[in-house]
Amino acid sequence: MEKINKLDPWIVISLVGTIVMGLMAVFSATHSATQGPGETGLFYRQLSWTLAGVLAVGVIYFTDYRIFKDNAYFMYGAGIVLLLAVLVFGRKIAGQTSWVRIGMFSFQPSELTKMVTIIALARFLSDDQTDMTNPLHFLIAIGIPLFPTALVMLQPDTGTALTCLSFIVPMVVLAGFNPYNILLIVVPIALLLSGFFNFTILMVFTVLSLLAFILVRKKAELHQFIITGAGLAGGLLTWKFTASILKPHQIKRIQIFLDPMSDPRGAGYNALQAKIAIASGGLLGKGFLQGTQTQLRYIPAQWTDFIFCVIAEELGLIGATFLLVFYLILILRLVWMVGAIKNKFVELVLAGYATLLMTHVVINIGMTIGVMPVIGVPLPFVSYGGSSIVANMMMVALVMNFFRNRRNIGY
Repeated sequence: MEKINKLDPWIVISLVGTIVMGLMAVFSATHSATQGPGETGLFYRQLSWTLAGVLAVGVIYFTDYRIFKDNAYFMYGAGIVLLLAVLVFGRKIAGQTSWVRIGMFSFQPSELTKMVTIIALARFLSDDQTDMTNPLHFLIAIGIPLFPTALVMLQPDTGTALTCLSFIVPMVVLAGFNPYNILLIVVPIALLLSGFFNFTILMVFTVLSLLAFILVRKKAELHQFIITGAGLAGGLLTWKFTASILKPHQIKRIQIFLDPMSDPRGAGYNALQAKIAIASGGLLGKGFLQGTQTQLRYIPAQWTDFIFCVIAEELGLIGATFLLVFYLILILRLVWMVGAIKNKFVELVLAGYATLLMTHVVINIGMTIGVMPVIGVPLPFVSYGGSSIVANMMMVALVMNFFRNRRNIGY
């Protein structure tokens, strides 16, 4: 009975469920007779990476959990070295230099670096020497994820960079830093970035920022208006000079997000076809390997960022719901463990991964249904890609390790 209690069934069910649905979707997306050269073996590559992930899960699950904390900075440093190596030796694919090739295999170091960055940040924030009232310590905490994010932006990979930023605020707030001070830093940056979309979105973000300041502080103060005004000024500059700052394909993605019909046969084609596939699936779907959009290949490279539409078309609303339920179970289980395990390092790692996982799911599915810009974020455990699935399986293995040792950690 003790051995059974050491394995969380909810985590296992959600992990196996998402992986199985992902393998089915990749097989279907690469199965049709109209597939291009080199696509025949994609499913078997994904299967081999999944098996490699299973091996990694076994190793991490039975490793002493303290090793990950003790070597957090070493792993972080290795991740930085890999990102630097990408910039020098990386392969350029679809305009991004994000992959390193070793022999027959290519991998994306940024996927692994996200995981080790969470562990390194958790190590720093949980250190007894870290002072939550010290501005220098706060800047170091922010700098730990910002440095790899900057290297990822140089590739350039905007989608991965945004996911690298997603876990900063939840982790530093959970660690004990003042949420209001964090808001003082986040608001100007958010307003600056919102200017890349349009004037209306910028103004909406400005009003929401002022409301957030007042609600958190419970009163209005002059510096709130000054900081919001500075962010608004920056946002107006980015709005005015977007064409000079962003690359043409980045501008096109924003335009398509705001109006997909502005280029239905070009940049907006994928997003429109994905929505058609999802809508045509109905309640029960068209059946496995029977999706019209999927099998006739109306969506290019549908086994990567747009794989959710394959599931929605062939398995319908019910199949898509099952996938979302698996994700929800895993995320809620992570949140439950944050409160149940009384160990600061473990709490922070769990909170960071829960945020990262939720960000990936929200952005990816948001892209396919047209409520978010297309920025190239994979769907965890489902999208084709060895780096993504192995890195995520390793992170879940660490979660399982924490659960296995919960009595020693503090439960």
